[in-house]
Amino acid sequence: MRDEMESLQKNKTWELVKRLLDRKIITYKWVFKKKEGISPTKGIKYKARVVIRGFSKEKGVDYTEIFSPVVRHTSINVLLTMLAH
Repeated sequence: MRDEMESLQKNKTWELVKRLLDRKIITYKWVFKKKEGISPTKGIKYKARVVIRGFSKEKGVDYTEIFSPVVRHTSINVLLTMLAH
């Protein structure tokens, strides 16, 4: 959890602001995942992610743009294959 929070702060993912009295706070939760290594020497990795509960957000009030930094490796492979052809 500490690594995830440090990464979010280092990348300036959000900006801390004072709460407006007429607005409710958007809640979040931690999602934990255990990833088995490909080979026995790799071992097990433990991942932690902070997830904002988006169902409580309102467009134009709580956010104005959407950004998702997640890319699947298969998507990159497909793109590179298309470029190669």
